Amino acid sequence: MTAFLVYLYSLLVLSVSAYQFRSNNPLSTSQLKRVIELDPPQFSSVTDGHLGKLLIPRPSGSENNTLVQNYISSVFSKLRWHEEKSPFTAATPIGDIDFTNLIYTFDPDAPRKLVLAAHFDSKWYPDYPANQFIGATDSAAPCAILLSIAEFLTPLLNSRQSRISSGQPFLRDGFDEEEEAETTVQIIFFDGEEAFHDWTDTDSIYGARYLAEEWSETYLPPAHPLTRRRMHPHPTMLSTIDHLVLFDLLGNKHSSIRSFFRETDWLFDRMASGDERLREARLIEVEKGEDTWFRTEKGRKGMVGDDHIPFLDRGVSVLHVISTPFPSVWHTIADDTTALSLPAIRRWNRILRVFVCEYLSLFPEDMGMSLDRDIDMDKDSVVNGLSARTISAPKTKLQNELVGAFSTKAWIFKVIECLRTI
Repeated sequence: MTAFLVYLYSLLVLSVSAYQFRSNNPLSTSQLKRVIELDPPQFSSVTDGHLGKLLIPRPSGSENNTLVQNYISSVFSKLRWHEEKSPFTAATPIGDIDFTNLIYTFDPDAPRKLVLAAHFDSKWYPDYPANQFIGATDSAAPCAILLSIAEFLTPLLNSRQSRISSGQPFLRDGFDEEEEAETTVQIIFFDGEEAFHDWTDTDSIYGARYLAEEWSETYLPPAHPLTRRRMHPHPTMLSTIDHLVLFDLLGNKHSSIRSFFRETDWLFDRMASGDERLREARLIEVEKGEDTWFRTEKGRKGMVGDDHIPFLDRGVSVLHVISTPFPSVWHTIADDTTALSLPAIRRWNRILRVFVCEYLSLFPEDMGMSLDRDIDMDKDSVVNGLSARTISAPKTKLQNELVGAFSTKAWIFKVIECLRTI
């Protein structure tokens, strides 16, 4: 019995460190339909809306790069998200270049973040016609999708925030909306992902390297919830990232996505599940031969160099959503509007809508009543399982503590406290 409790305790501690115990509440078919019908309308063409503003050559340090920055900023200004710009100058093989990362956060006061990210620069070429490279899949389309996702999420997040501010959050057995709101959404647009000459550790991912280092040296204030837990080492800005989900090389007809990291296999599976359920409900257009984008085999070799690396190296949990092998148009002038597929872009948009809503347990008000189902089942299984194994331990007190703990997001910590008393 003691061995079992030690084993359970160790699992819980590991879960706390990764903060991966998020409630799994998949949307029903009717909820899926409701989510994909919400504004903004789906992309009407590959040159319309956000994409039309991004499909220009935009290498770091160029005037076009600044134009794209200004456009992205204007979108989030209308949505009233918090904006942080991270400008810096770095030496490159073609001289010193000015870069600017763009960071947008719905609720900057939230202690934790789900980070969605892509790079907005395009690769630099010195001569015509190569210097007309626009990188439609690399990564104009992912950026346009993230802008659309921000527009989709804003009214849902505003609605949740209004309920909490008015003292009327959803409170059901096993679900506390105020606790769920402690995790907000942050969207990062990295500058300088592309190498100017050949990809090396020093000629690539300029913006990501700068931001990861800057945040690793920015310590949280004493009043921050993570600081109050007396974590060691002292928590930094990186500690606030629950998961970093990076998107790259998406938007053409074919995608082949695999999971690179064991720690986020479950997150990969959730995204794949969303795609599968959308297909089964016939809520997405699937092009011929493109039924399965998410590969069931897990990829542990051949990790792809990208903006996530400096964050991964500093302990951030990462889901890398990139098509491998790369599209045939990669780093060629052919990576333009003709490389994009409207059904594929719409499909990715809907996959991300479902993924983020389920991650945050975020639903329109009329969809919220079934949220306690799976959490309640988990609660019963843990409480009953422990009571059957603790024999002469003070079962009633322990069970009561566990039942109460499940009503908030802090249930993991409460379970640990209970186990320490045995």
